[in-house]
Amino acid sequence: MKKVINIRGQYAYKTDIGRVRITNEDQAIILSNASGDVLMCVCDGMGGHSKGDYASKLCIDVISEEFRKKPGFFSNFSVRAWLSKTVRYANSVVYNEANSNPEYKNMGTTLVLALLYKDVIYIVNVGDSRAYSVRYANLKQLTEDQTYVEYLVRTGKMTPEEARVSKDRHIIMNAIGTFPSVSFKITTIPNIKAPLLLCSDGLYNNATESEIHAALSTNERIEQKIDTLIGIANSNGGSDNIAIAYWESIDNG
Repeated sequence: MKKVINIRGQYAYKTDIGRVRITNEDQAIILSNASGDVLMCVCDGMGGHSKGDYASKLCIDVISEEFRKKPGFFSNFSVRAWLSKTVRYANSVVYNEANSNPEYKNMGTTLVLALLYKDVIYIVNVGDSRAYSVRYANLKQLTEDQTYVEYLVRTGKMTPEEARVSKDRHIIMNAIGTFPSVSFKITTIPNIKAPLLLCSDGLYNNATESEIHAALSTNERIEQKIDTLIGIANSNGGSDNIAIAYWESIDNG
């Protein structure tokens, strides 16, 4: 568990192997710079033993290193430019490693990223890890799963209820490192100081939104909130690795 308090808020992140998998392919990190900007990332690796965990770690390490070299941003345009360059760079690093080393062939990773800059939150999503805004009454999902079943739901060929139990729900249609270039868009929302949650599918597939919201709406320390979420996911089966990155404004914590 890593917890930090800075001038804008407090945050913590943690991963857990779950109850079924023999390796942990999930990664999470949160960093802040001298200007008070906050970078949150969650990655869920894929490709099997020794591949998925390496892909997710490589992606997180590349993005983290690029952020550490950036003392701050001078405009919204510079944030977008940095995000575009950095995500593409991370994709090329993972892709090149996968194609130069037979041991890592076909590896890849999801990525969900949030960058808090002044009064704006920038979000990048590749795959099916998620970002949520934790509102007073519920969770608001800020990302769209890039999965086969989500495509079927959007095109009216499957209901959301069918998608939740489909055997194909883990098939993702976009990932970091699987192709020489990666498709993504940068979305923005106002930073209204609502708590922000990033997580892998190991959490939301093993905990309902009402369970997640209830755990995050307590007066517990943020580290305890994360431990509670992991406990809920594991008690509901723990069918996958779990990664959580969580941020709260000081006003809310």
